[in-house]
Amino acid sequence: MRLLTYTKNGVSKVGLFKNGEIIDLPQAYLLTYDAAEAPDFLFDMRRLIALGGPALEVARYLERHAPGEAYLKPSEIKWEPPVPNPEKIFAVAVNYKAHGQEAGVKPPERPYFFPKFPNALVGHEGPVVKHKVVQKLDWEVELVVVMGRPGKYIQPEKALDHVFGYAVGNDISIRDWQFPPGWPQQLNPYGQYWIWGKSMDTAAPVGPYIVTRDEVPDPNKLGLRLWVNSQLEQEGNTSELIFNVQQLIHWASQGITLKPGDLIFTGTPPGVGFPKGKFLKGGDVVEAEVEGIGRLRNYVVEEK
Repeated sequence: MRLLTYTKNGVSKVGLFKNGEIIDLPQAYLLTYDAAEAPDFLFDMRRLIALGGPALEVARYLERHAPGEAYLKPSEIKWEPPVPNPEKIFAVAVNYKAHGQEAGVKPPERPYFFPKFPNALVGHEGPVVKHKVVQKLDWEVELVVVMGRPGKYIQPEKALDHVFGYAVGNDISIRDWQFPPGWPQQLNPYGQYWIWGKSMDTAAPVGPYIVTRDEVPDPNKLGLRLWVNSQLEQEGNTSELIFNVQQLIHWASQGITLKPGDLIFTGTPPGVGFPKGKFLKGGDVVEAEVEGIGRLRNYVVEEK
C-alpha cells in the first residue's frame, strides 16, 4: 500500500494512493461501514503506524471496497509529509563511499548520525524555501525508513521487523551554514554546524507517500535519482550503502528507543551540488526518486 497524509478543506487525513488517485480513507470508512464517524487512526499517520496490523487491515479492506465517492484527484489535495509529526528524525553523513570522495571526507567507521527537526518537513509538491540568509542551497536524494514497531538495541537480523515502510527524502543542505570556514582542510574542533546546515524550515522534503514494507522485498537494492529542472544530477543504488538499512536501525537504536513514525534518512549517493559549484535558486524544480517507492517533487522559492 501507498499511504499518505493530506489536507483538504483545512482537515488533515490519511489517504491511500491507488491508480493515480487518492482514497479518502475516513470518507471511505463512513460509506463502506455506514458508520457515524471514522476512527482516529485514519486522521493521524503516527497513530495508524502504532496500531500496526489491525489498522492496516482496515486500510487494505478500504483499498478493495472504497466506493467511487471516496476518491480524490491529486489536484484536489495538499500533500503533507507522510508522517507530519515524528518524534525523531535521524540522518546519516557520508553513507556512500563515492559521496565521501566527492565531498573530500573519509567515511566513518560507524554511522555518523545527525538530527533533522520536524520544522524542516515539507510534503510532495511543497516549497523548499531559499531563506534570505542562504547562498548555497544543495540537494541530496535519499531513501527514508519509516519505523513501525518500537525497539531499542535492535539487532540487524531483526531490524526490518521494526520497519513500517519507506518514503523518498531530500536532505536539503545549507552548505554556507553547514561548513565552517576552510572546511575540510581546516577542521573546526566543534565540528560542522548541523542545526542550521540541515534543519532550516523546509529542509526535509519527504513523500509522496509511505510504501509499506511488504511491497519492498529488499531496501538495499533500490535505485536513486535526482533531477534539477529535468537535468539528472544524482544517480546511485542503495546496494552501495556503506551501512545498510539494517545496520542503520541497529546503530540508531543504541540507547535510544525508536518509536512508530520515527524517520531515518539513509544517506545520499554522489552528485550533490557543492563539489560542482551548483546550488538551488528560486524557480528551480527538484525531483527525487527512489525505485519502487515514488518520485518526490518540490519547488524552490526565494524568501522575500
